[in-house]
Amino acid sequence: MPTTRHILTIEDDAAIRRGIVDALDFAGYSTIEAADGEEGLEQAIRSDYDLLLLDLILPGKGGLQILREVRVVRPTVPVIILSARGEENDRVQGLRLGADDYVFKPFSVKELLARVEAVLRRTPERPSDLDEASFPGGVADFARRELTFEDGSRAELSEREVELLRYLVINAGRAIDRNELLSNVWRISPRGASTRTIDMHVARLREKLRDDSTEPSIVLTVRGKGYMFTNAPASN
Repeated sequence: MPTTRHILTIEDDAAIRRGIVDALDFAGYSTIEAADGEEGLEQAIRSDYDLLLLDLILPGKGGLQILREVRVVRPTVPVIILSARGEENDRVQGLRLGADDYVFKPFSVKELLARVEAVLRRTPERPSDLDEASFPGGVADFARRELTFEDGSRAELSEREVELLRYLVINAGRAIDRNELLSNVWRISPRGASTRTIDMHVARLREKLRDDSTEPSIVLTVRGKGYMFTNAPASN
């Protein structure tokens, strides 16, 4: 059965927002909504979602400012800009900042849903869809929350360690910024938050993976950036 996709809508016009949310709900999506820039940014950083519908003109923080901050902590999340026709310069800037598409206001529900479906088709499945992954010396079973080694021994993982390892695996070969981990694994805003807890969890994870902390070969430290899983993710 397909995984339900979660869509965050940041739109200050109550009537437009209600229409979008109702259409998405009817189409089978799970929805999150925000009515201004401040709340929108918090939701964009903390919430778990697959696609962001973003109005450009918002009270508080503007859409472009939100997009800039989202791209720091969630560089791959798809974004569709909701734009009035007179906002061409802002729309172009939004595309340069990494927006995937834009929809002109006023728009039809049919057009919006078609754009949403098209963008999601180009987007990889959510990390939580990965059930297991191999690593040098064993296999991680995320459903059972355990590691199984070639010698038959096992090690139990905490829920947070499962989420951390899964996120690293799904992004194998890419250096993951600590702020991105705070946002997507811990679900907290990286602003003012300490990254020490990430380093402690990585240290414990390496110990359970039997990954030498002095010369790690599975979870690498990328200087000035964060961490990277070096093994290719396994198929479901």
